[in-house]
Amino acid sequence: MQEGILGQSRFQVYSSRNDSTAVVPPGAVHRDRYFQSPRTSRRPDIQTLSDPAGIMLRCCFGASPTKADRTASGNCNLSAAAGGAILIDAEDWSYSYTLNIAGYSRTKELLETGKCARSTPFIVGGHVWAVRYYPNGYKDAADFASIFLVLVDSTGAKDVKAKCTFSVLDKAGVPVPSFTRTYTSACTFTGKGSSWGYPEFINKADFEGSPHLIDDCFTIRCDVTVLKEIRTEEITKCSKQFVVVPRSNLCQQLAGLLNSMDGADVTFHVGEEKFLAHRSVLAARSSVFKAELLGSMMENAGDPVEIKDMESDVFKSLLHFIYTDDSPSEMACEDAVMAGHLLVAADRYDVERLKLICEEKLCKHIDSNTVATSLALAEQHSCPGLKEACFEFLASPSNFEAMVASDGYEHLKSSCPSILKELIARFLPAELKAAKDIIVKF
Repeated sequence: MQEGILGQSRFQVYSSRNDSTAVVPPGAVHRDRYFQSPRTSRRPDIQTLSDPAGIMLRCCFGASPTKADRTASGNCNLSAAAGGAILIDAEDWSYSYTLNIAGYSRTKELLETGKCARSTPFIVGGHVWAVRYYPNGYKDAADFASIFLVLVDSTGAKDVKAKCTFSVLDKAGVPVPSFTRTYTSACTFTGKGSSWGYPEFINKADFEGSPHLIDDCFTIRCDVTVLKEIRTEEITKCSKQFVVVPRSNLCQQLAGLLNSMDGADVTFHVGEEKFLAHRSVLAARSSVFKAELLGSMMENAGDPVEIKDMESDVFKSLLHFIYTDDSPSEMACEDAVMAGHLLVAADRYDVERLKLICEEKLCKHIDSNTVATSLALAEQHSCPGLKEACFEFLASPSNFEAMVASDGYEHLKSSCPSILKELIARFLPAELKAAKDIIVKF
């Protein structure tokens, strides 16, 4: 065995009589040491290594294997007769190593048949590996370039199972199918120095006439998957269930607290009705209630709070949602009118989730009679989803005409005149856009 230096990378020149590379005649079956069919992987970063003597190998390394690079084959439990189980934990490690051959002709001159250049070592699955490249073939394969994956150090393991694919890459970094060799079954590397590969990896005559040898350079990628040893262990578990954990009933308990009025410390007057509630609960769920009941806006703690411009059933539904985070029963029948009132209340007291629930329900109840009212709500309370749903409905000329004829259109004109400009811009025919008062006069 001879050794040399490629730039800062050590390579070794082997005689075919001294190395431990396993090889069999083409087509023969011998411990699965021939790999076939292509496989793809990620493209690593490049590190360039040169040789003053004229050979240049550029070794490209992917990032060191991490959890992100691991391919987990999964965990499973096998039930045992005595109530135990066997846990099988098997994970594979995958890695890509790229070898750039710069000076293909020069390597053929310096390395005769049976001699190789070895790459710098790399680690996959805790084992040290290297690639051997024979530019003039291995042993009897003088018409070919040969390549092998060698196990440099098995870190104590007797046998290591791995899969390997060698590919010539095109100028875009994609494996060339005609110059790709793989074998789907795992190969067993029996200790240090053992190797698997392809004596007839590249037919030199075919390759030298291909477009993949560019300026006397080409790239080989080695995709390695190391199969981790299956680890089994017996897990003892009880076959009986002694404790049953019930589902959470927090919502029901808080609803009961609201209905019972136990510990209530604030009173609301809404129209003719009175509601008792808990300041801390309201403050935790609404920034507006927090400011009014606990912050600088807080009035005399003993005085009732007057709620104006809101119906009592709407305020009741608002309280129910604040305590339970559940849609009130009044909306179970998909009442669009109640959804509109609750959207206004939710926006007023900054209960965002309730506002979105109401907005979603209104989007499902858009018709020629409700679209104008819904569009006004969307504009006044910043509901972009509802606004877009209304515009989509009004894209139909017949729907647009029906909206203009509806009672809600007058409310839309008076409350949201700015929305008319958007309606003109989006739906009015181009020849009529100059008369921008056309919608206003309806």
